[in-house]
Amino acid sequence: MAELELVFWNWWVLALVLLVIELLAPGFFFLWMAASAFVTGCLLLLIPSIDIKWQVLVFSVLSVAAISVWKLYGKKHPIATDHPLLNKRGHQYIGRTFSLYKPIENGEGKIKVDDSIWKVHGQDCDISAKVKVIAVRGTVFDVEIV
Repeated sequence: MAELELVFWNWWVLALVLLVIELLAPGFFFLWMAASAFVTGCLLLLIPSIDIKWQVLVFSVLSVAAISVWKLYGKKHPIATDHPLLNKRGHQYIGRTFSLYKPIENGEGKIKVDDSIWKVHGQDCDISAKVKVIAVRGTVFDVEIV
């Protein structure tokens, strides 16, 4: 059986394919794999006698290293935004006061926030009470009586 032989442009084509995938599925994951494929192709252009096993090893190590470095960089330097709670809908309501939709009985009740109903946990009270959201746990608000 003939052994598979790759030339430098095969890696560059793989890099282009990975870039297209990155455009369709953003997240900076495939971008680093594309860069690794491009570097592997450049290395193969300079040293054409590299065995395919070493090419795959170089590609794999570069991909894992690049993705890991990007993840660490992203954690240390988060993207600054003027809307930090944009995708944290429940956290936007912390500190606001609402009327109960359903009285709090046995520590559980409901409030109406804009066009939706949220479950709340807090001290038992009747439906006429006003409550203030003090924390969010998943889709449940922790509240205190105002």
